[in-house]
Amino acid sequence: MDHPETPIPQGDFPAAHPAAVPSSGPAPAPAAGSAATPVAVLHSRALLGMEAPPVSVEVHLANGLPSFALVGLAEAEVREARERVRAAIVNSGFEFPARRITVNLAPAELPKESGRFDLPIALGILAASGQLRRRRRDAPDAPGWLDAHEFAGELALTGELRPVRGALAMAWFAARDGRAFVLPQASAREAALVDGASVLPASDLRAVVMHLEGRSLLVPAVPSGGDAHPPGSVPSDPAPDLSDVAGQPQARRALELAAAGGHSLLLVGPPGTGKTLLASRLPGILPPMTDAEALESAAMQSLADGGFDLRRWRRRPFRAPHHTASAAALVGGGSLPRPGEISLALHGVLFLDELTEFERRVLEVLREPLESGRITVSRAARRAEFPARFQFVAAMNPCPCGYLGHPSGRCQCSQDQVGRYRRRVSGPLVDRIDIALDVPPVQQRDLIEAPRGESSAAVRERVAAARARQLARQGRPNALLEPGDLEAHCALDAAALALIRRALDRFSLSARAYQRIRKVARTIADLEQAPAIAAAHVAEAIQLRRFDRGP
Repeated sequence: MDHPETPIPQGDFPAAHPAAVPSSGPAPAPAAGSAATPVAVLHSRALLGMEAPPVSVEVHLANGLPSFALVGLAEAEVREARERVRAAIVNSGFEFPARRITVNLAPAELPKESGRFDLPIALGILAASGQLRRRRRDAPDAPGWLDAHEFAGELALTGELRPVRGALAMAWFAARDGRAFVLPQASAREAALVDGASVLPASDLRAVVMHLEGRSLLVPAVPSGGDAHPPGSVPSDPAPDLSDVAGQPQARRALELAAAGGHSLLLVGPPGTGKTLLASRLPGILPPMTDAEALESAAMQSLADGGFDLRRWRRRPFRAPHHTASAAALVGGGSLPRPGEISLALHGVLFLDELTEFERRVLEVLREPLESGRITVSRAARRAEFPARFQFVAAMNPCPCGYLGHPSGRCQCSQDQVGRYRRRVSGPLVDRIDIALDVPPVQQRDLIEAPRGESSAAVRERVAAARARQLARQGRPNALLEPGDLEAHCALDAAALALIRRALDRFSLSARAYQRIRKVARTIADLEQAPAIAAAHVAEAIQLRRFDRGP
């Protein structure tokens, strides 16, 4: 959408006060007839889902009544750049040209949002007016002399640079195109995590100008977060330890299986049995993140409003939205779609506590991402696709009061009430959960007298070994095996096949449940370092599908 030009009175731009211009400041604007090029083209990035498509910032100066026109499908915060850029240029000791200024953000059909285009717009105005020029003999001025850089940054009225959202994602694509990326200092450290990226942090507009003129070069950012946690390492501040859980041997076993094979998990039990405690320990026993996983996860989190926290580099995300969360909060949304909780949990854990308290229509949005590992957010005029490869963990009570099956016998819920309560979670969603088990109340002797259980480090060692066997055999965790891969990697011997046939007949299992039982059985075998799936592995996998066995 094009926007009308805004006339600018010439009297609004007095020359900067001499005291405001440092002695080493830029050269004054060229006199009439100089070789200044009235058109400048700079490179920047937009954000569209996980992609960061290139944007050309074209600035043209022409004679006529002073005005500032900004075109190229710009959102409101981009259109407001006119005022920020004008003040930043003047307060940085430059002259804002009293001419007809046209800024085009190309391609025109790509939506542009946020203040990240302030910096390239300001530099384009300075370059087109001749105030930004090369000072080195070996790098003469030419129409393409800015092509080696990309720029993104929001300008304060003083000329200082403020952080921008999605810096890591943009740097990823800038590095692929072989350009150095100039960013605000607050955004440069996370962008420097991209391997091979040349990220140049700048404090203000003047620092960028002096770098481009060759008078004071910007120093490339060092990826301090990556140095702190090298590949294959565990962060120094790991997740809570599994040894904090008292008793619950079957639940601990299910948690280990879920971590080893990447399986989804549902814990059902009365209040106070440790369901939330167990779920929060899952990230601490997952295998260390690979380079690709760490970078993808950090890039996704950089798209959120809070950006990426460098202290969480190589830490698997643990997202636990409240049960009042909307469907858009889970899958993402907005006029310009942003990622939701399922995407922000990329390569980590999405935990839904009090599962039955979520609205049913909210839970139903999880069905497709659990199968495909991707989510497409479509709006009237926008469409964005985000990765959604997360490990799903949920916890719920067995009945409305929560005490069904409790030794105290305090539950007074009728069978109809229990049935309605459990139907808040649909059968198709439950069918997509690999492991579901009851978590009984902790025995008094386990709570008071029993020694501490295994630590997360000991369990993580077994989990990592089992996951390594899966990757060597099939290139992916067992939970991600396709139906066509089962015969090759999850073959059953005669006894195991007979057992699973009886389970199919007795419990009327779906085809999806049959496939997931085989995948879980394969994970059990991997933990035991067994080359083939035996009947005992299948029996345990069947026992871990609580809802398939009826009430």
